[in-house]
Amino acid sequence: MKITRSITEYKRWRNSLNCTALGFVPTMGALHIGHASLLERSVAECELTVLSIYVNAAQFDNAGDLANYPDSREQDLALAEKLGVDMVILPEYDQMYPDNYRYQVDEKVFSQKLCGAHRSGHFTGVLTVVMKLLNIVQAHKAYFGKKDYQQYRLIADMVEAFFLGTEIVGCEIVREPDGLACSSRNVNLSDHFRKLAPKFRQLLMRDLLDDEVAGALSLAGFEVDYIETLEKRRYGAVTLGEVRLIDNVSLFEEGL
Repeated sequence: MKITRSITEYKRWRNSLNCTALGFVPTMGALHIGHASLLERSVAECELTVLSIYVNAAQFDNAGDLANYPDSREQDLALAEKLGVDMVILPEYDQMYPDNYRYQVDEKVFSQKLCGAHRSGHFTGVLTVVMKLLNIVQAHKAYFGKKDYQQYRLIADMVEAFFLGTEIVGCEIVREPDGLACSSRNVNLSDHFRKLAPKFRQLLMRDLLDDEVAGALSLAGFEVDYIETLEKRRYGAVTLGEVRLIDNVSLFEEGL
């Protein structure tokens, strides 16, 4: 497995390839079994797989959230090598944003709803960094989890709108045995809140109105950011202690 912190060095490696199926998994590190599933799928479907690890400050609307984002670089690299990743790129801010974030990618409709309505500038940061990474990596396929379904849809639509050459592959949510969606943030939950967290998905799946789900979550001890159903998919964001959790369920699949 090759590792580089240099975008220039990565591009030299990319230009040297005679590869018709390059897979890419962009992450912010703190890899868990959800990330592992994306890497495994890329390794299975593609000749070569690239992993990026870059904690993108531009998408954090809360400085405390950024400061508390877990760092497990050594474990991440060991997992990547074990899974068969061919290249890991670890860029720094000055390489990713030589313009100091003067140029940004905005979406004016869907990004203003759900998480976007509660996290100012979040999706602008996400779309901007993903656009940059896709242009750098030049992969044939890029793999994204559907836990953040809004993010997945925005990225897929951006790629289509700007005629980018990378296929965006959406991968199903990987969950803990108790149903909690895997997230790098889960390690920050206290024992009490970790035991409570699975009720989030359980209530999302209930045959209730959105307001009723929100009320039930509040009574259970969650701080509710939003519960909203769009096009037969129910989205939710809640906070337990200092940890913000998101999830979504397809109401078609649940038969509701």
